[in-house]
Amino acid sequence: MTSSPIWHPFTQHGLAEPIPLVERGDGAVLYTVDGRRIIDAISSWWVTTHGHCHPRIMAAICEQATKLDQLIFAGWTHEPAEDLARGLRAIMPVDLTRVFFTDSGSTSVEVALKMALGYWANRGESRQRIVVMDHSYHGDTIGAMSVGARGVFNAAYAPLLFDVGRVPFPDAGAEQATLDALERECAGGAAAFIVEPLVLGAGGMKIYAPDVLSEMRAICARHGTLFIADEVMTGWGRTGTLLACDQAGVVPDLLCLSKGLTGGAMPLAVTMATEAIWDAHYSTDRAQTFFHSSSYTANPLACAAANANLAIWRDEPVQQRIDTLAAQQGEHLAGLAKLSGVSNARQCGTIIALEAGGDDAAYLSDVGPRLLARFREADMLLRPLGNTVYVMPPYSITEADLANVHAVIASAVEDIATP
Repeated sequence: MTSSPIWHPFTQHGLAEPIPLVERGDGAVLYTVDGRRIIDAISSWWVTTHGHCHPRIMAAICEQATKLDQLIFAGWTHEPAEDLARGLRAIMPVDLTRVFFTDSGSTSVEVALKMALGYWANRGESRQRIVVMDHSYHGDTIGAMSVGARGVFNAAYAPLLFDVGRVPFPDAGAEQATLDALERECAGGAAAFIVEPLVLGAGGMKIYAPDVLSEMRAICARHGTLFIADEVMTGWGRTGTLLACDQAGVVPDLLCLSKGLTGGAMPLAVTMATEAIWDAHYSTDRAQTFFHSSSYTANPLACAAANANLAIWRDEPVQQRIDTLAAQQGEHLAGLAKLSGVSNARQCGTIIALEAGGDDAAYLSDVGPRLLARFREADMLLRPLGNTVYVMPPYSITEADLANVHAVIASAVEDIATP
């Protein structure tokens, strides 16, 4: 038993691994109560874009806290949400005209799935099958798990999950198999296809080419299958552009955003939809209402943080920071790729990933915990996905800290590879 009553996510407490107590954050660095300086090399689970406790975001939250803390959003509204919706309309694809607020990536996906099914039901068409990609991850609520990969993460909950169509991941040289499988599903009347654009995050930082994403979108369009882009992780510059879809010239029917939406400071998400999806739910018949909400939908404090994030994107050289970080990551990755313990070194924008100790280790192998312990001892917040090591830091990370991160990774993977 531990002294704390907290049950941590994705943590097997029976292993008695240490759980550091963090008291503050600044930029890409976290500070623990025992005086350690921890480099946050994964943006605290991919959310922190501009750095911890960014002054503009913190100031916006503080200012909003003196005005309005919470408001029911069913039939009521407030200025931070109105400003944010207009701000998102200004920078997101023009066809995405409607903004629905939720509070996490998982719920933004649930909303997208419900909107897609509601679209067909309200049109009087029987299209109910959802198509997904192997190795995908879209969250841990029931609908989100249903459209993700089946395995150790959700095996215990299998009776709750609904059936979906699946297409293989487009491995290099085998892309046509993915496209052919998607063509068959869409021709069979699939309601929607949901995909993580360019990078499959929790599935192992698997990366595929923009032209494949573009062709998948075209297949869906030919058959009227709605295209859902889950950009919860890939959005807000992670892949090198504001949206990963931008690199493929793709505009989805439904777009899921969270994580970097508030710069990582507050829980908030949106599902953006086209006018056609809005129109399918717009009626004088209350039975066609979109029935979804949570208590904290469009929380004013979170919306204020998101508005500050949009202001940072407008006023500061964020794209330049992204380009610089991507270039630095690429230089370091080239060195890591030469190590004997490294395979499949890869990059997409500011994200780099590699396999340590072979490319066939399962998620529950002992490689991940061994690496995690090494990184923790070296004052690095790095959390391998099995034997997949990845670096996805805040855009504010210093060149020296980034070099330190890669040096620690190099030392760790070389030790893992040594018999």
